[in-house]
Amino acid sequence: MKQFSFFVVCILLICAQAKESKPKVQVYSYSPGEFGKDNHLICHVSGFHPPDISIGLLMDGVEIAGAHQTDLAFSQGWKFHLTKSVPFKPQKGKEYTCRVRHMQKTQDFAWQPDM
Repeated sequence: MKQFSFFVVCILLICAQAKESKPKVQVYSYSPGEFGKDNHLICHVSGFHPPDISIGLLMDGVEIAGAHQTDLAFSQGWKFHLTKSVPFKPQKGKEYTCRVRHMQKTQDFAWQPDM
């Protein structure tokens, strides 16, 4: 039990020493965008610390239901990454965005269809 407690304390100290890093956000679709065709909207967020984050996928500012999110993971240097996706059928005139809240800052990132 002492070894486990020591391990937890070490992990917490390493996390506390890592400095805050802003997330890098990529918004894309699984297939090239075509209006009226089934697709998946994907938002990949990486390189952030601490892991206090939330991701939303929206159409015209309203959350799209049925989204799936990966488990929070980290890479070297305690930088975290997370991906959220949702099935969607792009509609002409609609705006699709990924809303990322990291710490107290919220930003929207638009999907750019390649149509």
